[in-house]
Amino acid sequence: MKELTVLITKPSKDFELIDSGLGEKMERYGDVVLSRPDPQALWKKSLEEKEWKGVDAFFRREAEKSGWQVKNDVPERWPIELAGLKFWIRPSAFKHTGVFPEQVGNWEWVMKKITDAKRKVSVLNLFGYTGGATLAAAKAGAEVCHVDGSKVAIGWARDNAALSGLEDKPIRWILDDARVYVKREIKRGRRYDGIILDPPAFGHGPNKELWKIEDHFLELMDLCQEVMSSEPLFFLINGYASGYSAIAYANNLENYFKNLNGEIERGELTIEESKGKRLLPCGIFARWGAKL
Repeated sequence: MKELTVLITKPSKDFELIDSGLGEKMERYGDVVLSRPDPQALWKKSLEEKEWKGVDAFFRREAEKSGWQVKNDVPERWPIELAGLKFWIRPSAFKHTGVFPEQVGNWEWVMKKITDAKRKVSVLNLFGYTGGATLAAAKAGAEVCHVDGSKVAIGWARDNAALSGLEDKPIRWILDDARVYVKREIKRGRRYDGIILDPPAFGHGPNKELWKIEDHFLELMDLCQEVMSSEPLFFLINGYASGYSAIAYANNLENYFKNLNGEIERGELTIEESKGKRLLPCGIFARWGAKL
């Protein structure tokens, strides 16, 4: 197993982390500059307050009312390109924008694994949200099954696929609870060469199925092992706001893949500021990839 790795998303044409600090971050998506809370930004800001006040929209959490406050002419949604994929940005009621730029390194890794395999590849993306990993896998030539418990998220992901010119790729869009769906796939005898797992700390499926990572993660890992093909290509786990270490996720992968010829990496997902070059921690990951 490699030492801890730091994946860094650097500024690009349509996205940059301009500054961060005092529990906030300032980002540019296309031509629109936003600021929103980020508890990881436990340091002082680099830019003057007047520059922070010049953003197009900002998110505030208050006791009785939280949400976006728009200062300039910001559309309801607008397109950007990131890592060769296209996404609709739409500031949501929960401060999210619909894309997680820190995942660029993982998307590129998934695409390389699929193209290097030089064979037909099937990928299962659980908790797929707005489809970043799904689009990456489909663009690389894989058949993808995208599963999420939110109808809104799946609709957003499908819009992103169309925006990226991938609407005709072999993607199945499934509205279901992750554990329930994988159990069904096992019974149907369907198997996947690559699995992407992006579990929240807490959530519900479309039929109010409860998900608590501390109670259900190991069960889902066992199910995923059962649904993997006899020639697995990769397994990627991401973590946000659950309090666990990347080492904990990697220990699971080591247990499941110890007898296969592959490599495990684990570490942090970060975004580099365009001004000060500081790294903003954004999450953790662990991934196993077959040696080809």
